[in-house]
Amino acid sequence: MNQYLYESGKPRLLDQVRETIRTKHYSIRTEQSYVQWIRRYILFHNKRHPKDMGEKEINAFLKHLAVNRNVTASTQTQALSAILFLYKEVLGREIGFIENIYRAKKPRRLPVVFSRQEVREIMQRLTGERWIMANIIYGAGLRLMECLRLRVKDIDFSYKQITVRDGKGQQDRITVLPDIVKHPMKEHLKKVWRQHQNDLKKGYGRVSLPFALARKYPNADKEWGWQYVFPSRNRSVDPRSGLIKRHHLSEQFLQRAIKTALRNAKVSKRGSTHSLRHSFATHLLEDGYDIRSIQELLGHKDVRTTMLYTHVLNKGGRGVKSPADHL
Repeated sequence: MNQYLYESGKPRLLDQVRETIRTKHYSIRTEQSYVQWIRRYILFHNKRHPKDMGEKEINAFLKHLAVNRNVTASTQTQALSAILFLYKEVLGREIGFIENIYRAKKPRRLPVVFSRQEVREIMQRLTGERWIMANIIYGAGLRLMECLRLRVKDIDFSYKQITVRDGKGQQDRITVLPDIVKHPMKEHLKKVWRQHQNDLKKGYGRVSLPFALARKYPNADKEWGWQYVFPSRNRSVDPRSGLIKRHHLSEQFLQRAIKTALRNAKVSKRGSTHSLRHSFATHLLEDGYDIRSIQELLGHKDVRTTMLYTHVLNKGGRGVKSPADHL
């Protein structure tokens, strides 16, 4: 693979991709995803260098993903974004209009929403950090990764609010801190504080910081306010800096617990952790809150995305009177 990984007198191509992504302050997850898709694009075309390829080869790869790999529309879009990033930002080449692009079909599905009773049944089967996290996702409308990435300074007990920083689309927003989690959260943070103090005594206590803050404020990564609200059990090596830090919990930590809770509660819906966020929006609509307020709390860029939950309300028994009841 050296023929495309190495450039004459330049860093390897994929290293150039990584460097450009970090310069633009993209997340580590975006970096990993883009590098993976660019690698797959090159391998699909028998290791040809991207500078020798263009619109025709991009379209062929996208068609392969849709037809042969049967990927979803969002996955195909992600692959295209990675390839366009490579050409524009790394190779300095604008890609023109790609004709007859074969798009994966995007199914129109309504979100899975739990009833209030189902939410209660789920919560009753969770404990500790998992219970707090699930109640924040349901009670504040956070995405799972937004919950995992919360820092201590993002929790405001006085104003009963949570600041979601660098959410989807790199947007900050403020949402509600549910009263039900206030006391458990304070007790939880006491444990996190003791763990952090123990890490500092052992010469650790660092945490990953967004963007260039680590260079601007060399000791900020040890400060209490920047620590994750839900830190990992173990310290690990940061893939970018090479330093030993304490990351946040993994996604599977809560996902598995929710799956088990759904099974034990005998909830037949094919729900997930994200269904708690859907339930947050739907239940607020049921309570009469306006769509714009819910849009802001969810962090949706377009109100049409939030409007999807009105379709959930208009389906089934809530929106239609069955003709059988008129017999």
